[in-house]
Amino acid sequence: MPSLVPERDPRIAWRSAADIRARFLDYFAERGHAIVPSSSLVPAGDDTLLFVNSGMVPFKDALTGVEKRSYTRAVNFQRCLRVAGKHNDFEEVGRSTRHQTFFEMLGNWSFGDYFKREAIHWGWEFLTKDLGIPGERLAATVYTTDDFAHAVWKDEIGLPPERLVRWGDFPNGDEKNWWRMADTGPCGPCSEIHYDRGAQYSEGDFCVPDHSENCPRWLEIWNLVFMEFELHPDRSLTPLPAPGIDTGMGLERVTSVVQQVGSNYDTDLFTAIHERMRELFGHDPDSFEAERFSYQVIADHSRAITFLLADGVLPSNEGRGYVCRRIVRRAVRHGRLLGRKEPFLAEAAKVVIATMGDFYGHLRENEAAILGGITREEVQFARTLDAGTDLLEEALIPLTSNDRRVGLKADDLPADAPELPGTVAFRLHDTFGFPIDLTVELAAEYGVRVDREGFDSALAEQRERSRSGTKAGKSRAVEQAAMYESLRGRVGDTAFLGYDTTTAEARVVAILRDGIEYQDLEAKGDEELRTEAGAVAEIVLDRTPFYPEGGGQIGDRGTLHLGGDAGDGGSPAFEVADTQRVAGTQAGGLIVHRGTLRGKLAIGDTVRAVVDPERRAATMRNHTGTHLLHRALRNVVSERAKQAGSLVAPEYLRFDFPFDRALTDDEKRAIEDEVRRIVRDDRPVTVELLPMATAIERGADAFFDEKYGETVRTIRVQDYSFELCGGTHCRASGQIGSFVITGERSTGSGVRRIEALTGANADSHLRGRLDVLDRAADAVGATTIEAVPDRIAALQGELREARRKLKEGGGSSGLPKPGDLRDTVQSFDGVSLVTLAAPFGTADAMKAYAKDLRSALGANVIAVALDGDEPQLFVTADETAIGMGVSAGELVKVAVGAIDGKGGGRPEMAQGRGTKREGVAAALDAVQVATREAVSRRA
Repeated sequence: MPSLVPERDPRIAWRSAADIRARFLDYFAERGHAIVPSSSLVPAGDDTLLFVNSGMVPFKDALTGVEKRSYTRAVNFQRCLRVAGKHNDFEEVGRSTRHQTFFEMLGNWSFGDYFKREAIHWGWEFLTKDLGIPGERLAATVYTTDDFAHAVWKDEIGLPPERLVRWGDFPNGDEKNWWRMADTGPCGPCSEIHYDRGAQYSEGDFCVPDHSENCPRWLEIWNLVFMEFELHPDRSLTPLPAPGIDTGMGLERVTSVVQQVGSNYDTDLFTAIHERMRELFGHDPDSFEAERFSYQVIADHSRAITFLLADGVLPSNEGRGYVCRRIVRRAVRHGRLLGRKEPFLAEAAKVVIATMGDFYGHLRENEAAILGGITREEVQFARTLDAGTDLLEEALIPLTSNDRRVGLKADDLPADAPELPGTVAFRLHDTFGFPIDLTVELAAEYGVRVDREGFDSALAEQRERSRSGTKAGKSRAVEQAAMYESLRGRVGDTAFLGYDTTTAEARVVAILRDGIEYQDLEAKGDEELRTEAGAVAEIVLDRTPFYPEGGGQIGDRGTLHLGGDAGDGGSPAFEVADTQRVAGTQAGGLIVHRGTLRGKLAIGDTVRAVVDPERRAATMRNHTGTHLLHRALRNVVSERAKQAGSLVAPEYLRFDFPFDRALTDDEKRAIEDEVRRIVRDDRPVTVELLPMATAIERGADAFFDEKYGETVRTIRVQDYSFELCGGTHCRASGQIGSFVITGERSTGSGVRRIEALTGANADSHLRGRLDVLDRAADAVGATTIEAVPDRIAALQGELREARRKLKEGGGSSGLPKPGDLRDTVQSFDGVSLVTLAAPFGTADAMKAYAKDLRSALGANVIAVALDGDEPQLFVTADETAIGMGVSAGELVKVAVGAIDGKGGGRPEMAQGRGTKREGVAAALDAVQVATREAVSRRA
């Protein structure tokens, strides 16, 4: 699928993508725009998006007026990913010359500063003068009713009528030249700039801009969005506080214009990846063109996964991690189509890092973690890809006589195309880890549809768990967010006082229950107000000492007392079970206190807000302890073991970090020792507010999933730890008291989790360990704790000797010698069977005994059972039995039901395990019956 090559225009000078990016930033910086570096692909503080999918996401609050910034003009280059929701280019990747999952968006911004005229003039000037694109090769579109923008293009820029058209009718569903980020939020009319790639791209008659959606001659390169409105769930529009400008120019597309190539994939952003892949695959230029579709998928996906892992998104089976896994696995599959069975994606990622690392320094900083994460996922999937593909092709070939056509889409198939059963698709998903979209893509290449309803039904039966992201859930979340934002607009932000105090006098400004606002609310008995969630009401105060959940730290609990007096010993009017910031950011927002109403509250009441002091103190110990753990972990293990998630609760702390193996006992001890040393030093913990850029320059740690403003709060443990953090902390490290790691485990591909305790909880845990050791000493007959290891070693020696005797059949277990069971052998039309249940010491002893039975008796089928609290089955069948239709795997599947278990295996060997000891005899009877029936069917 080679792309057309435009006729070279000598007026356009070739420039690298890096040069175009730098020129764009410099052009707008010279016009008073602050240069804002790209934010993470993971949206900070925005649950409505899976990934940043446009340049405007980091500026959303600034455009709506929620967030105030120190500048009113900005220019940025933003990494974006479109793989889900309204903006989803996943299926177009590789097929289209102009779509990628990962791309860069160049943008200039105005927050209540300049508007349409300046945006249009500067866009035109940058393209025609700085990049040298001839004006006669550019056209523009405007929204149907946007007369002002139309006039600027026509009268001031001088575009002729044939290259200036109107599009769109948003109220009636035609959203051309109307831009919105999501179902709600900032939106407005826009003006698109299109580039004429040449007559050779025309399809049929001469293409004019108003037909550009259907004609590849016209390439949209820049969208100038005039943010005038906010879209609400009911599709109503309200004016934004200050109209703004949001422009977006895809770096990949404008580079294809400047470099005069027919595809984004032929720009220098991709060609180095292609060249490295050609080296690995051994392809010449002709072979590359013949396999361009797969090459383009690999090039795009390697960029996407490189940036995802750099931003802390690791392959998993949930949420963002599942998207990352889908992208990796699709790329691996296309590598297989090109004949590559060995891992290759890390090599592509190295090229991405080399190409993009100058502007995205975090790629180089995290190179080892990126390459390791990609290779682990690739190797893991490669183990099952071949088997899964073979299974799918076996199911597809009988359904169709079509030849395979790589690149054919499911949407292109006729309505009467044959259909693959959903159960087969589910088996691929469940057994081989095939994402359903990969199965759909493979099936489509054979001209076969996939029964998605059947797949979904099988998946629902297998997984009885709730799924995030359903339409209903999203709708409820959107409505709730809109309700809180509306409330915030009326009552203002909640002033947070909790850094300095745990008690404060405050005024009730809102009372909510089930999303409904009340002027007053009274508890008429707990049952009348109680809900299943237990949060029977939400109280909003004008100021509060209660910390709202954020940065991994859970929300405070406590009480609200009427009259501003909590010292009379009376019952509280409201018990706070949780505190949440439901709108805004840590710099300001609406805080709600959720809990149970015990008396009566009304708007305007004065209350005394009292945080549970012991719970807060324990949380502070764990939060400061988390900072020490983070630094100690990176000192002991690796600097790349950065925080990937955390939970700070009063009871314990939890810390997630990217790492590819379990910590050794020595490493865990070294981490504990280092944290305890800092605790004993009683180092001061200081708080300082700094400009974000200054904090990063001074070495403060920041995390991908947190949203930071221009001014950030930093926490420094003297000469040790320095992090951006909005949580509550001890005044000195000595207040942590104690520290102990209680667990370390994997939470998914490439992510480890440490759990730890501080303070009294750590002391209690250590005391409990000593108590267990005392009881262990008593149990094994050791006279002192120090003698326990020697006593256990002696007992283990006795146990090994007992097992040896058991295996030899000469112990006191009552096991017969294999030769003594000759009379128990049964025969069915030439297939002999022997069964035995016994209290084998171990599964290995059971299997060894089965081997001895085969040697002593020569039986064709051996079935032995471990008769214990957790019964097990082990069945073998020789070639004679298999030739007569007997399968050990099928025999185990038939038998394990009797012991409430599961199992299976190969025709020659299988095993199972259950929980029902009394069913062992019935299980062996089932083996006997199934063997007889299998032989009789063949006979």
